Amino acid sequence: MTPGWVSNILSNRAVEIAARVLLTFPFWGSGLAKLLDFSGGVGEMRQFGLEPAELFNVLTIIVQLGGSALIIFNRMTWLGAGALGIFTALTIPLVHAFWRLEGERGVAAFHTAAEHVGMIGALIVVSILSNRRAS
Repeated sequence: MTPGWVSNILSNRAVEIAARVLLTFPFWGSGLAKLLDFSGGVGEMRQFGLEPAELFNVLTIIVQLGGSALIIFNRMTWLGAGALGIFTALTIPLVHAFWRLEGERGVAAFHTAAEHVGMIGALIVVSILSNRRAS
């Protein structure tokens, strides 16, 4: 059984919004960075072989900022979380392909990929909770 004070915290709307902001921070932070330093974002796309790099940067910004906004404002959370989840899953073979790396680089990429899997789980959970609240 959850203690009353914990239940009060978890049912507080401000805490829920803060949690949504924190959950999406890696996405909106990255999206803002790519928007504010567009040429840097394009360079990052080129580094990973994504061409046309400008288009991939624009699409990444849209997915990261748009998906984050949908989750933060609890509007079509399933769509925002789904877009960010697919985006995150795609980064594993494109950016964090630990099976192609050796030594410390491979270990670091494996841990990053594992964190991405955990983030995908968290995006599913926020969608489930949003769906329950709407029902």
